[in-house]
Amino acid sequence: MSRTADQLANTHPSATPTEAALGAWEALSRDEQICRYQGLFAQPDCNIFAADTLDDILLAARQRVAQRSRG
Repeated sequence: MSRTADQLANTHPSATPTEAALGAWEALSRDEQICRYQGLFAQPDCNIFAADTLDDILLAARQRVAQRSRG
């Protein structure tokens, strides 16, 4: 398998993609991107309900990032 084909095969959605991952994602067809999102959301971990709101999650994530940059 070529490096490009291998890279595309391992491409998944990411909140913080590298430039290479972003390029690989953009090289996928829209249908393939949708299929990969559906596969991601079909995972058992994505079907767990939490009491946290989106604002709570964003605040916690921002706090973790701020702690990393200080330490």
